Amino acid sequence: MPEGEGRILVLGLDCAPPRILYRDLRGELENLESLMEWRGMVRSSHPPITIPAWAVMTTGKTPGELGLYGFRHRRPGDYHGFYIADSRMVRARRVWDGLGRVVLQGIPPSYPPRPVRGVLVSDFITPGPEKQYTWPASLKGEIESLLGRPYVFDVEFRIHDKDRIVRGLWEMTRIQFKVFKHLLKTRKWDFAMTVQIGVDRVHHAFWKYYDPSHPRHPERSKYEDVIPRYYKLVDELVGDLMEAVPRGTRVIIVSDHGAKAMKGALAVNQWLEQEGFLTLKRRPERPGEDLRPGMVDWSKTKAWAWGGYYSRIFVNVKGREPEGAVDPGDVPGLLEEIKSRLRKLTGPSGEAWDTKAYTPSELYPETRGDPPDLMVYLDDLNWRAAGTIGWPSMYLEENDRGPDDAVHDWIGVAAASWDPGIPEGEVIDIKEVLYRLIDSARAG
Repeated sequence: MPEGEGRILVLGLDCAPPRILYRDLRGELENLESLMEWRGMVRSSHPPITIPAWAVMTTGKTPGELGLYGFRHRRPGDYHGFYIADSRMVRARRVWDGLGRVVLQGIPPSYPPRPVRGVLVSDFITPGPEKQYTWPASLKGEIESLLGRPYVFDVEFRIHDKDRIVRGLWEMTRIQFKVFKHLLKTRKWDFAMTVQIGVDRVHHAFWKYYDPSHPRHPERSKYEDVIPRYYKLVDELVGDLMEAVPRGTRVIIVSDHGAKAMKGALAVNQWLEQEGFLTLKRRPERPGEDLRPGMVDWSKTKAWAWGGYYSRIFVNVKGREPEGAVDPGDVPGLLEEIKSRLRKLTGPSGEAWDTKAYTPSELYPETRGDPPDLMVYLDDLNWRAAGTIGWPSMYLEENDRGPDDAVHDWIGVAAASWDPGIPEGEVIDIKEVLYRLIDSARAG
């Protein structure tokens, strides 16, 4: 019997699209391709955002059932306050529960670290290496002794200094693989999983240099090969990692969503004002101001919004908001009116858009936590939402929160080192993908 039989290793590549792994770089990623006897795809969650998507994948629950609708969530009854999602919000059983001893690294959301049967290193939402980021707590010192320096959870990627991003990505990725390999070598394990956030960051920082169809693609740039070079770095590190993986281990490669060019951003609060849903009592003093509660005439405002890769719209409901203006009984009709107008939205040159808007109850069998009143995907995610105001036009060429070249796409990757008996190229719902592949691995 092979020494690794029964073991399962999951390599999570955050944001990896089929386009790159299956087409553009096919034949150039020797180690990853050696682990892809079967290639499929993943249909991401609503919304297709890192948090909640990995939690959906590892629990089999919808974002509504988990109460996870994004990285940040609105505090009820507060026009401006919010809180950040973390591991304490995931109360459902995880896919690795019951699979024996585990090695877990960087799986969103996993900060603060929670007890597991094995070892855990938390994810990119960790505030910094000075915090407690491991289970057990003693593992932190072991990691820092191994590295001779602090662990790295993420890189700053919405900045103009592209060379700094490159240095940070290479450093972070090498550090994370070194720690994961160390844990695979020094612990007994039955299930291991890592999520590499660097894949997401390289897309957001360098997609316009990589993709000729990007509306702001430069003809020539020294950064045009950063994305291929980064994937080759990951491939090299995967090859090194596999030296610590017993033969016979079943390997799964998976992403939480895909990536594509960001065409621009819509200043969604300016659109709401234009349509008469939001009324300001003070005009912004400069372009790109945050929408502050004191700027809004809440007595005349029906709705306001948050920006992001998707937009969240909130209704100013009487009895729920401090200065609510909309009777609770009028909320369903108002939401239908907003949805109808959103569907009529066109691009800056009058081009047709495929905008979709949903109430959470339309998407989920249950809505826990603090859901928005409306979830909006502008032009099927091709356009980002900007929550800031004061712009000369509600159509922005760039992200309002710093440079960002990519938006998320619905389709990610799923691949396996064996034939799981699933048709090649099948698109599997993110809630099911790990469960189906792990069931196949254990049965085979």
